[in-house]
Formats: sequence, structure tokens, C-alpha cells
Amino acid sequence: MEQKQRNLFQSSSNSASSDNPSGFNPMRWDCEKRGCFNIKRRPKIEEFAGCFPGQISFGDVDGIVEINGKGLMLEWKTSNGKLPMGQRIMYERLSKSGLMTIIVIVGNAETMECSEFAFFHLGRFHGFKKGDLSKIKEVIKAWVKKTKPG
Repeated sequence: MEQKQRNLFQSSSNSASSDNPSGFNPMRWDCEKRGCFNIKRRPKIEEFAGCFPGQISFGDVDGIVEINGKGLMLEWKTSNGKLPMGQRIMYERLSKSGLMTIIVIVGNAETMECSEFAFFHLGRFHGFKKGDLSKIKEVIKAWVKKTKPG
């Protein structure tokens, strides 16, 4: 099991699936024509803060995908990659069953320059490693390959 955990995100030469260079991105938004997406379309989640006890509140999901019953959640950090304790606990718990893996990427969302990444799997945090966008794409493709049945 330990070996399986370590190898979850290790890419191999056979892990490259067909690339779609233009990518499929259902979120196409022209801020100049339609206004700021965050103001016009992002829910004001702070409105729900009083629904939860203590310091608990909703957080946003930067990206999520499901393939064959397994989920991969993306958490994007813009600076040092430091995760708040509550977020870390949540990711450990969400990943414990093996149905959800969380990848944390540190980078610049505007330029998509990435510097490092880490992941949560089977309830454990696997520390940050250096990696640019190309390396992170390899890692994600390796995760995709491991989700295929059989």
C-alpha cells in the first residue's frame, strides 16, 4: 500500500494521453464585455458563514474532476503554498478513503507559471516538490492513467 501511495503521481513514459493543446474549458468569460466574473457570477459564500459553528466556513474549489469514481481536486496557491490548518485537516479527511486526491499547486494563475506542487492521498500529505506546469501536467496524466479500471 505504501508503494502504491508513493507511485500515485509518478509519471511514466506511457502515461501521456492524447493532448488537446487548446484544451476544453467550459469557463469562457470576457471581462471587458461582461464585467468581472468574481462580481457577476461567483457566489458570495461569506453569506453562509453564520450557518456553521465556530470558525468553519465555505471555501472555494479551484478545480475538480471525477473519472471512474475517483476524484481529483485542485487547490491553487499564489505564494508560499502554506495551507491553513483547517484546510489541511479537511484535505486529509477527504482523501482518506482513496476516492479523492487533492493536488496543491503553487504558481501564478494569470501566467500559469508554477513552481511546486504537493498532494493529499489516503489521508496523508505528500510534501511539496519542485515542478513547472509541464511537470504538473505529467503528474495529472499519471493520476488519470491510474484511475482506469483493470
